[in-house]
Amino acid sequence: MANELKERINLKEINCEKELTLAVIGGKWKLIILWHLGLEGTKRFSELKRLIPSITQKMLTNQLRELEDDQLVDRKVYAEVPPRVEYTLTDYGESLMPILRMMYSWGKDYGEKVVWK
Repeated sequence: MANELKERINLKEINCEKELTLAVIGGKWKLIILWHLGLEGTKRFSELKRLIPSITQKMLTNQLRELEDDQLVDRKVYAEVPPRVEYTLTDYGESLMPILRMMYSWGKDYGEKVVWK
């Protein structure tokens, strides 16, 4: 679990499961990273960067580390030259995909009927 989240849990600032869920997946980029890994499978860092062009390298690194700490993403390093690193959803990460699909559908419907009508 990311350090900030652990601190909030230790301070009892997270009062319910909904807050815990939002704390783990919250942020501008985590859902997008999870979405790409869930729909398209294992990706290398550079592939994720290409799929999310407006994210900085530093932010992608930080978000992937937090997702790994929270056990939503698995990072596998291959002993090759140059080194190859791949990211895959864990079972916990996979379990979020139905929720992400529902969020996608809701956003599409809301966008068509309210925002872009």
